[in-house]
Amino acid sequence: MAYDNVCKYLVELFPEQFAQWLLGSPLSLTQLDPTELSAEPIRADSVILLSDFDQILHLEFQTDPDPQLPFRMADYRLRLYRKYPQRRVQQLVVYLRRSGSSWVFETEFRADELRHRFGVLRLWEQDPASLLALPGLLPFVLLTQMDQAPEIMLRQVAGQLQQIEDPRIKGDLKASTAVLAGLVLDKEVIRQILEEIDMRESVIYQEWRAEALKEGRQEGLQQGLQQGLQQGELQLTLRQLERKFGSLSSELEARIRALPLDQLENLAVALLDFTSEADLLAWFQNPT
Repeated sequence: MAYDNVCKYLVELFPEQFAQWLLGSPLSLTQLDPTELSAEPIRADSVILLSDFDQILHLEFQTDPDPQLPFRMADYRLRLYRKYPQRRVQQLVVYLRRSGSSWVFETEFRADELRHRFGVLRLWEQDPASLLALPGLLPFVLLTQMDQAPEIMLRQVAGQLQQIEDPRIKGDLKASTAVLAGLVLDKEVIRQILEEIDMRESVIYQEWRAEALKEGRQEGLQQGLQQGLQQGELQLTLRQLERKFGSLSSELEARIRALPLDQLENLAVALLDFTSEADLLAWFQNPT
């Protein structure tokens, strides 16, 4: 899953917390359906939120600089004006990965007499204190201007996430933290710090893992961080099965270890629907 799509998911899950951070007030925000603006699709990493106070917040998350972004911001602003001419619109580009490119400082689109300005926020220049105070923003902390090593900060974030009571929210935030931490830390370091965290039930993990499988590689957020595609897939599958059914018999485990990579990938997807060990045995009859 792309880094910016993870950000979009977090905004949709915690809109009031993002409003508190970016607008200074926890406004009630609802997501605007992009199809209301134009038949032409809005990019997946663009989030447009509508408040109760005649205000629209348009967020664009960028991992790396994009020379086409100023035009895109102007295009979106005109679409919003056409649909909501009386609404005040605030546009903000949030850059995730540190960059010295001049494009991350660009705040204006220019074409002859046409001028359009938008806001820019570079996460590596932000104080982490304001994000640490809001649970929904904890995954971004490692991308801010920290005064200590990223490994230490990740441990602090992990400790705060562990205090969240809702298991679904906790899982999604931990998975998001693991994804975004990949911009500044080695995956093995992330795995070591977050190894006790079970993220397999989170929406973020499932979508990210599905993309990895589709592309023929395994770069899991937790078990799949091991080297070697075959070994990573095998370990991930065995852990998932053991979580569902407990310890597997040595005979059954041996059958799984003997599977080729393509069948391991099929099993990793199929087991999400298993409810008993009988389902696993039945799968071996047709492992495709």
